[in-house]
Amino acid sequence: MNIRRASSTKDAQAWEEFIAQHAQCSNYHRFGWKRVIENTFHWPTFYLMAEHGGNICGILPLVWQTSSLFGSFLTSLPFLNCGGVIAEDRSTREALVAEAIAIAKEKKADYLELRQRENPELNLPTKTHKIAMILPLQPDSQGMWALLPHKVRTDIRKSMKFGLECQFGGVDFLDIFYDIFAKNMRELGTPVYTRKLFFEILNEFPTDSYICVVRHKKKPIAVSFLSEFRGTIEALWSSSLYEFAPLKPNMFLYWSILCFAGQKGFQFFDFGRSSVGSGTHRFKKQWGSQEVPLHWVYWVPGGANLPELNIENSRYRLAIRLWQKLPLAVTKLIGPRIVRCLP
Repeated sequence: MNIRRASSTKDAQAWEEFIAQHAQCSNYHRFGWKRVIENTFHWPTFYLMAEHGGNICGILPLVWQTSSLFGSFLTSLPFLNCGGVIAEDRSTREALVAEAIAIAKEKKADYLELRQRENPELNLPTKTHKIAMILPLQPDSQGMWALLPHKVRTDIRKSMKFGLECQFGGVDFLDIFYDIFAKNMRELGTPVYTRKLFFEILNEFPTDSYICVVRHKKKPIAVSFLSEFRGTIEALWSSSLYEFAPLKPNMFLYWSILCFAGQKGFQFFDFGRSSVGSGTHRFKKQWGSQEVPLHWVYWVPGGANLPELNIENSRYRLAIRLWQKLPLAVTKLIGPRIVRCLP
């Protein structure tokens, strides 16, 4: 077996051919995400390929992030829900992870994090604090409506009474999406990603990405950034304006997405990841979605404590309160410089 780093157009093609043949590969294993991350954040990437007899038998995409504030770490993949090691057998999987650990040691990284959709059984510390929420879809709105819980249908009806309208588009809706997303992130006390990230995704996956916009009296009040792969469409980032909460725009937003996805022929809707027990977890669960545990696997030098870089960490509470008080224009300016250093 030979493990090397993908570096050429030929490697990229072979990588995509491997993904096409393996059901466990996710949206985030696609080689295009390498270009998205490199073009947006300029972080070094290591896309590891395991070969045997001239054929690829495993892959592991890695991104190396460093900053004086948060340290150094390798992630597969940062910012996204999964993208960990995929291999045809256990020995290949272990060899790829061993190479990743070797890179982490070489770069003096604080830790290695593999975001897995399924448990890779690597005998390494694993967190299951994040879950995906998946809802089967129906091809028509009537069939979809019949499957929704009574309370959800009631809230959707309430939102419809306010005359909300919904549209789907692409890069033409990017500015609308980013304005609402940035404002929502500021109010949550979280630094916002750069607008370039969303532009690069739309540029790399133009036929697989959508932006949904909900309007009230022509004013955009809720948005969602969607990505599709293999019959599943996922809401990667969604936001709404708090001042319009009485109109229940989130209920109308997700109902519109479900109808759109069903009509497009998708089989599943992925609400995106949530922290177990959080408000977003409860919101997504009420739709009747199925919980899928996510396995985040770690290698930490010397058996040190696992990282806790998340907004639930008490050490960040003061920073969150201060961030919420900043002008929106300031958060758009400095937020991307901070959040690019987070996995």
